[in-house]
Amino acid sequence: MRVLVTGATGYIGGRLVPRLIEAGHDVRVLVRRPERLRDVPWAADVDIVEGDLADAAAVDRAMAGIEVVYYLVHSMGGRGDFEAVELGIARNVAGSARHHGVRRIVYLGGLHPEGARLSRHLRSRARVGEILLASGVPTIVLQAGVIIGSGSTSFEMIRHLTEVLPYMPAPRWVRSFIQPIAVRDVLHYLIHAADLPPEVNRAFDIGGPDVYRYGQLMNGYAVEAGLPQRPIAALPVLTPWLAGQWVNLVTPIPRRLAVPIIESLQVDCVMHDHDIDEVIPPPAEGLLPYRAAVRLALERERAGDVATSWRNAEVAGTPSDPLPSDPEWAGHTAYVDERIRRSSARVAELWRVIEGVGGENGWYSLPLAWALRGWVDKMTGGVGLRRGRRDPDVLHVGDAVDFWRVEAIERGRFLRLRAEMRVPGRAWLELAASEAPGGGSEYRQRAVFFPKGLAGRLYWWAIAPFHGVIFAGMANRITAEAEAATRIREPEITKR
Repeated sequence: MRVLVTGATGYIGGRLVPRLIEAGHDVRVLVRRPERLRDVPWAADVDIVEGDLADAAAVDRAMAGIEVVYYLVHSMGGRGDFEAVELGIARNVAGSARHHGVRRIVYLGGLHPEGARLSRHLRSRARVGEILLASGVPTIVLQAGVIIGSGSTSFEMIRHLTEVLPYMPAPRWVRSFIQPIAVRDVLHYLIHAADLPPEVNRAFDIGGPDVYRYGQLMNGYAVEAGLPQRPIAALPVLTPWLAGQWVNLVTPIPRRLAVPIIESLQVDCVMHDHDIDEVIPPPAEGLLPYRAAVRLALERERAGDVATSWRNAEVAGTPSDPLPSDPEWAGHTAYVDERIRRSSARVAELWRVIEGVGGENGWYSLPLAWALRGWVDKMTGGVGLRRGRRDPDVLHVGDAVDFWRVEAIERGRFLRLRAEMRVPGRAWLELAASEAPGGGSEYRQRAVFFPKGLAGRLYWWAIAPFHGVIFAGMANRITAEAEAATRIREPEITKR
């Protein structure tokens, strides 16, 4: 069938698209920034339409000739009146699907109890489902709770809460009942939903075979990770907002993602029925139990086989505009710190170090200063340094690297990172490697900052004295690391 996937750069969408291709469907994706798909292995096998779901014209372009639409977007980190935005987007999609004669809409929503007072995010997801069901296009709404898989936000939150704290003072929601589901099984339901007959137009709960309290999920993780089980004390004084600050502090999950998850955990998230079995049977090998899903996720992460990750999801409120191409930045006030180093290292080795920055490798200068900056960012609601990176060696456009985001990469020569830390302005860091005249290589490093108002200017001048140490040290250490690798590799190359 001709299939349109929205949210293809997200955690679920990025895993669903290659499976739809394998199943023989013709896949189209609607994305705001097509460059984020440049390096994914399936990019050449899909039709990419650039646009925003809030733009009715872009939605119409993407919808033409489509038989099945997958609606996989949600403003998890949204602020302000995000509910109105989400409902407007849902109406755009519903109206366009009806106009173009789409045969089916498949929507992944949130598992929630009927009649309960829901969080803003769960309420918004439920209302989006209602709009799609009333669209006149046959729609299936799959309502899932906590999704367990390598790189999922829910799994990472359970993982870090369990690993960091030997004793867990926790909010009351650790006693809420949860029915987790493996990401493998979510994809099973999504793929088979495309084949349903037109008379199926309703919401279905989906979940794995186990129901636990949230505290039991953490201790189930502890067993699979080889950790002692954690004593957990439920404290009634921790409100969702306070719990969000707590999770923000002790895990890499930024507050803007943690708070909506926590708000959703205030109610029991379990299946009310198993009607889904009548229209989509479970996988032949059965639904994956919770601990088996944890075990599989851990194996994938240890092997570095993480197809998509929460780290690379766009977080609302972070800078998103690319660096202007005009070398003078078209009238912007711009502060620049530039470092150039001539090196005896081979360009390939210099690039290897550049592409490996961040995460476990760090930033090659004053690790305490970088850690402090990451801690300050987390305390003020930013993403912090502990977000890390998905792959330790390879970067793609759109990848998160600690509190940076890969905005541009020309493999082997140039990397541009956009800051997602909280700063009074916009900031970028560029790292480049090139051949030097007469042999060896040249390393170029440039930090660019567009200040916002007086606060931005004061911020730059306050940290300017540290640049001579931090950025100079970074340039020196990166080239030294590349030179050491070159000395090790040269005998091997000579032998060949």
